[in-house]
Amino acid sequence: MKRSITRSKESTHERIVEAGAHAIRRCGYDGIGIANIMREVGLTHGGFYAHFVSREAMLAELADRAGAEAIATFLRFTEAVPAEQSLQALLRAYLSTEHVKNPEVGCPIAALGSEMPRQAPGVRRAITRRIKEMIDLVSRQSPDWGQPGAHERALATAATMVGALVLARAVDEEPLSKLVLEAALEHLVPAAD
Repeated sequence: MKRSITRSKESTHERIVEAGAHAIRRCGYDGIGIANIMREVGLTHGGFYAHFVSREAMLAELADRAGAEAIATFLRFTEAVPAEQSLQALLRAYLSTEHVKNPEVGCPIAALGSEMPRQAPGVRRAITRRIKEMIDLVSRQSPDWGQPGAHERALATAATMVGALVLARAVDEEPLSKLVLEAALEHLVPAAD
């Protein structure tokens, strides 16, 4: 009986985290509340404390999950092509119109980056770990992986990717949004050849 209750609680916790990881990318950290997330999974606000000690603890877990989901998604793109095309595949997936239009399932760095300096240390620590993973993912796909200066180039590539996505989402003109993505790709893809 106790094992069944534990599994049920773990399943409920998973539903909360999954829904919340999408919600923070869609609405931002301050755009969601505990009640909103709990209602989205069919629970009451009071049930929150059975799963998290604080809002900060929840946000840290949601940021971590959002980052893990994004890394897993982009890793699938790199694994679907030959190694010499993996960086191009990653860049094309990241700098795509589909990614621009679906922030709730995309990169939390681009969706939430400007909000990070105002977050609690635990939340910032969680997303910092995922940012490092993103940079490492870019680095491992680069043809110069392991060479001098490769890490710095991966940092610049990741920063360009995130910045281009933020700009493409920020503008209210679709042609300009597409131009931002195309310019970033044109700048970054030759470095991948």
